[in-house]
Amino acid sequence: MYEFISGNLVTIYPTAIVVENNEIGYLISVPNPYRLQTKLNQKVKVLVHQVIREDSHTLYGFLSIEEKDLFKQLVSVSGIGPKSALSILASDDHDGLIRAVQNADVTYLTRFPGVGKKTAQQIILDLKDKLLVNVVDQEGMSSSEGESVLVQDSSQNKVLSDTQEALIGLGYSFREIKKIWKQMEDETYPSTQEALSKAFTLLMKG
Repeated sequence: MYEFISGNLVTIYPTAIVVENNEIGYLISVPNPYRLQTKLNQKVKVLVHQVIREDSHTLYGFLSIEEKDLFKQLVSVSGIGPKSALSILASDDHDGLIRAVQNADVTYLTRFPGVGKKTAQQIILDLKDKLLVNVVDQEGMSSSEGESVLVQDSSQNKVLSDTQEALIGLGYSFREIKKIWKQMEDETYPSTQEALSKAFTLLMKG
């Protein structure tokens, strides 16, 4: 129904953004919303894919047609829903993902949240002959009850707090995040996007 939405980026959530167009705010789930952090309160154009279910109508957004197509390929795989597909795309290493599929690298694929060995094998089976390595041109673009947060929300650690929220929203477990957090705290980051990129790198190293 929708191909894209163009308007002002008014809000960034850990797993979604709100784009205002003609006084209507569209909630759009996107992989790694913090890629758009520098565009807050500016006009953006987001490609969208609508998923209609009995209990929900959800918009999923992308910064390029290549990313949108990759999402659609992923959700065509049995066992991969839209949320899992967004989590897989959030690392921005789309070429790495495609190479992993082509090389039948199950270990790489199972590092994504919600992807077990069986699902990884299904991804490879369904997509191996459909995906080509193609650099995606990106525009500059819950922890269980009772578990404590890893960082305190202060001016110094706001970026890390946002990063932690985004990782939890994407489906990474408290244990996985805790494993990399000391290395995360050893560096400073100019933006949440930079911190997320570092976190994804550490998580993918296992």
